[in-house]
Amino acid sequence: MLVNSKNNTGEEFINEVSTIGRIHHVNVVKLVGFCAEGQQRALVYEYMANGSLDKYIFSSSNGPNHKFSLDKLVDIAIGIARGIDYLHNGCDMQILHFDIKPHNILLDHNFNPKISDFGLAKLYPRDNKFVSLSVARGTIGYIAPELISRSFGIISHKSDVYSFGMLLLEMAGGRRNSNPKIENTSQVYYPSWIYDKLINNMVKHDAVEVDTSIVIDKGEKKLCMIGLWCIQMSPSDRPSMSQVIDMLEGDVYSLQMPPKPFFTEPIQIPQEMSYLHSGDEELTTISEDVDEIN
Repeated sequence: MLVNSKNNTGEEFINEVSTIGRIHHVNVVKLVGFCAEGQQRALVYEYMANGSLDKYIFSSSNGPNHKFSLDKLVDIAIGIARGIDYLHNGCDMQILHFDIKPHNILLDHNFNPKISDFGLAKLYPRDNKFVSLSVARGTIGYIAPELISRSFGIISHKSDVYSFGMLLLEMAGGRRNSNPKIENTSQVYYPSWIYDKLINNMVKHDAVEVDTSIVIDKGEKKLCMIGLWCIQMSPSDRPSMSQVIDMLEGDVYSLQMPPKPFFTEPIQIPQEMSYLHSGDEELTTISEDVDEIN
């Protein structure tokens, strides 16, 4: 069910549906129908039997009793990357998702991943070098820094790359990228902590301990290193999704350790600039007065 659609005219809704309806990729969820009555709108997607990825990668006593093998974890990461690369390069118009996160990755009966929820997605000509938005969009913990402040760089397909990098780090370690409830304050911001662990241990050991109960072997180490490349603060320093696929399919020993991003804690969003929807962490942030491209 679509919410906050009062400003979306019927014509715009039909245009969005027809565009998403033309997307056909094994790693993008298929739109099978829609319904519009008054201000109420609904999109109907194919049924994904195993739900969303977040139920499987985050430890929970109430979650599914299922643990992916390392090979399957890497396969899922490659599938997600291929889906994002298709959105960026495989369509007539470049589709920027702007909300890549575990909750929006659905799994079919064989646990093959498919990207879902295009509620924040925008379409742009593929030759656009940058994207103009009047509001930032995304979810706290996954939103790229340039969506908060243009001082970090321009908005582009690299904003999705950043979100994917955060997702990779969470897949590798099985924990959320920012957890203020952790007692050890040095472990609060996961990307910074895991970078230090990789640097301190990569020479001594093939396995890197990132938690008291989690040991990352060379395969998961690959996910961490690629994830850290994807979350570089400057968009120009991040790889494209096609490059990410090559890195995921390659050998971990062929990867270079990325520079440490200059953050040491999560990006702080000014309170006067942000709005949190009740019950979730989706973010709308007022930014520069620039006309939004539809």
